[in-house]
Amino acid sequence: MSGNEDGGAGLRLRPPRNEVDPRAVRWWRAGLALLFGVPVLALVALAVFLSGARFWLLAPAAVLLVVGAVATTLLPLWWFRVHRWEITGEAVYTRTGFFWQEWRVAPMSRIQTVDTQRGPLEQFFGLATVTVTTASAKGAVTVPGLDHELAAELAQQLTETTQATPGDAT
Repeated sequence: MSGNEDGGAGLRLRPPRNEVDPRAVRWWRAGLALLFGVPVLALVALAVFLSGARFWLLAPAAVLLVVGAVATTLLPLWWFRVHRWEITGEAVYTRTGFFWQEWRVAPMSRIQTVDTQRGPLEQFFGLATVTVTTASAKGAVTVPGLDHELAAELAQQLTETTQATPGDAT
């Protein structure tokens, strides 16, 4: 758990109020299915051509398939339950993580840039990630799994708010 980004006097670490978009569960599942599916398919394809090593290729493929199926089913549900975000006039609040949960507060006066990004899977599911770069050594604050239109609105809102907020963002 990370504390206040820095000099945001009066800002308290607190649970953010907003959930990510429910489509994020399908996005995370698709990513995990690819992560586990590609090696499984590669191992099975090799087993077809290398009959002498078939067992040694299919055994790890089966293990990966089972682990991948469990991870693809359960992890996105847990991530959806844990990931939260909120943007107020004073700060950006996030909570992410699986085993190690991280809570972040980025005061508006410390924000340097605001970006949105949409990878191929995010585009397919109509989602985007907002990245808020601050002067923190901890790095950028990200809000994944947002509706792409909401992400664009938030980036615009954050840009306007940070421009109107006194401070040097360093």
